Amino acid sequence: MFKFALAAAISLAATLANAEIIKVASPYSVAESLDRLTGVVEGAGAKVFARVEHAKGAKMIGEELAPEALLIFGKPEVGTPAMQMNPLAGLVLPARVLAYQDADGKVWLAYENPADMLAPYDIPADAPIVMKLTKVLGALTGKAVAE
Repeated sequence: MFKFALAAAISLAATLANAEIIKVASPYSVAESLDRLTGVVEGAGAKVFARVEHAKGAKMIGEELAPEALLIFGKPEVGTPAMQMNPLAGLVLPARVLAYQDADGKVWLAYENPADMLAPYDIPADAPIVMKLTKVLGALTGKAVAE
């Protein structure tokens, strides 16, 4: 059992290392970018499950991070088909978008390309669910950073 779990963890880590990360520049602060994304997500009828404040967590242990936070959200109509194809897709769903400030002070919204994210679960890049997730994530992040 341990060997299987270790092999699965190594495989997942290798997949994530090769995944395309889509980055969308934001003219807003990290906090405002995620506030705006939250509004857009909820306005689209999806549910925000969590907002993970990485920089605040670092501060709790006396460390510092540039502003960085993760929004986890979803809509059963969007994610369920992927999990019907392979229940293990639930490891990467619901959707996650990271808002962060880079070393140059620029703010980004970033998320994993859905085709890369679901490929390890044998969900093909041309599957309707992959195309839908790609379209939805692009639209939501684009709307959140629009001026």
